[in-house]
Amino acid sequence: MNEKKLREMLQALQDGKTDLESVLESLRSLPYEDLGFARVDHHRALRRGFPEVIFGEGKTADQITQIMKAILAQGSNVLVTRVDSAKAEAVRKDIKASVYDDISRTLTVRQQEVSQKGRGLVLVLAAGTSDIPVAEEAAITAEMIGSRVERLFDVGVAGLHRLLDHFQLMREATVLVVVAGMEGALPSVVGGMVDKPVVAVPTSVGYGVSFNGLAALMAMLNSCAPGIAVVNIDNGFGAGYLAALIDQG
Repeated sequence: MNEKKLREMLQALQDGKTDLESVLESLRSLPYEDLGFARVDHHRALRRGFPEVIFGEGKTADQITQIMKAILAQGSNVLVTRVDSAKAEAVRKDIKASVYDDISRTLTVRQQEVSQKGRGLVLVLAAGTSDIPVAEEAAITAEMIGSRVERLFDVGVAGLHRLLDHFQLMREATVLVVVAGMEGALPSVVGGMVDKPVVAVPTSVGYGVSFNGLAALMAMLNSCAPGIAVVNIDNGFGAGYLAALIDQG
């Protein structure tokens, strides 16, 4: 249930195109629908402007499918994160309209056109090619919420000239999502170059003493560049969501 659909239902009632019982039946699942194993928050689109996002890891393909169907029945678009290819294949057999991106491991259904609500541009940067899966999760999330997104990949500090070639694009962005593993230095560099908010995302990419992203997380939290917010390790979804909120604020 989103604001647009609610307005359409109430307008139809006012115009005499539907009756009160039909509207009440449509609203019975608000604020949530109990599926037994999950309580789907249909009210979230009205509160937050975007429906509940499904975290696919740890859920079975059948559970994901049932939650998706419940959200789709309300007329909303759907975003599922952290879905492996086997689960995605099973879900897509049942929900033909779903689209799987094997890089970001996201499943999406766009049954309504995604209107752009942002003020400008969300620019998603990945330090290395190995960071792209997390960066793509951020980019797809921001796009689904309604922001215009551009990507800038493999621009890490090991070859800073690759980043500097895109300085003007960075300056034009409304908010930047900067994804990096290893020593996690890229957000500090970017934060020192632009006057826009930077959402830093540490990834678990790296050798032994990177501690599965902990080194990058600590580096980003200790950045000397102001204007940087840090999300959890590999949390592309959280970064993309926050960036979209900033862009649309």
